[in-house]
Amino acid sequence: MQPSATLGMTAAAKTLKAAGHSVIGLSAGEPDFDTPAVISDAGINAIRGGQTRYTHNLGMPELRKAIARKLSVENGLSFEPDQIICSNGAKQSVALAISVLCRDGDEVLIPAPYWVSYPEMVRFAGGVPVFIPTSVESDYLLSAKQLEASITPKTRILILCSPSNPTGSVYSKSQLAELVRVLRNHPEIFVISDEIYEHIVYDAKHFSIASFDGMKEQTITVNGFSKTFAMTGWRLGYFAASSDIVKAADMLQGQMTSAPSTIAQVAGIAALGLDDAVIQSMVDQFRKRRDMVVDSLREIPGVVCPLPQGAFYVFPDVGSYLGGRTASGRTIENSTDLSMYILEEHGVALVPGAAFGEDRGIRISYAASDDDLKEACKRIHAAFSGIERVRS
Repeated sequence: MQPSATLGMTAAAKTLKAAGHSVIGLSAGEPDFDTPAVISDAGINAIRGGQTRYTHNLGMPELRKAIARKLSVENGLSFEPDQIICSNGAKQSVALAISVLCRDGDEVLIPAPYWVSYPEMVRFAGGVPVFIPTSVESDYLLSAKQLEASITPKTRILILCSPSNPTGSVYSKSQLAELVRVLRNHPEIFVISDEIYEHIVYDAKHFSIASFDGMKEQTITVNGFSKTFAMTGWRLGYFAASSDIVKAADMLQGQMTSAPSTIAQVAGIAALGLDDAVIQSMVDQFRKRRDMVVDSLREIPGVVCPLPQGAFYVFPDVGSYLGGRTASGRTIENSTDLSMYILEEHGVALVPGAAFGEDRGIRISYAASDDDLKEACKRIHAAFSGIERVRS
């Protein structure tokens, strides 16, 4: 397994900060908002009320019932509470799903750019990650034609992330329908649908692929509380799937971690009852930040930056600068060189696109304050102005 590039860049930025350098961190995928007070209060009251013991390994029945209601109302999905497993974050939920489904040598289709942990989880489970490259021209979305061409007798799983980390792309209902048309001909293939950013959407609407006719039994729907509710440190996620898959995950989780924190679960129940206006307020601020960052990046000659429809990342194509030299004499061969140059000489922490399977890109998180983003944009402009362009 390879270490997480996002955590690595965050650590590098902290090291430079500790040494007295001015660094703006735009590498971590973490909302900068505080957890809403009603959620935090629920956690505090759980501690004070003595709710600090183990829960059912699948998660508290009250929480799983609340998740089932949420899935029904928001996603058009009907699940019983015992078809839901709560884990220590959506990351663990994805890992559990891969681990119980993937057999040695199974192929797992992963559209690129992809979240850094997907291929490592597949390798850990004994599977073989098969990357399907997308392009900036297609807004980094997988087509039905590409999916069909990538399926082999060894294909076991397709991983979809919409809204996407790292690109912010969102599959429309019609685009998902085209993928479903292919998948219906391959009932032996499971879909792990990572929907952790579902509420952070702008000029698009989120659709769950499991809601399409015939796809529920074929899909593992993963979600969590970290992004929508600014609860990254609470570590609470879940997935919903057919009973046999949940039973297998229950057994694996029972041997590895047991249920997530009781305190976080109580807070999760409160989160699912949160007023939509609180969430929308955060999304509105993310939208303003997105627009500011995209407008700024589009002013840089040679940088191609799609307008993300969800999440809180931009993933510009910077390929025209790869192979160039900086004014300080550095050669920028790839996205890692570019990211280290921007960090070390201009004080902005990003993540190289190579970590996500697309070396022509870089991931920039705009989950930061307006002031930090404005200053970061100035520094990024200065960084690119100091590199010779290789291609127009």
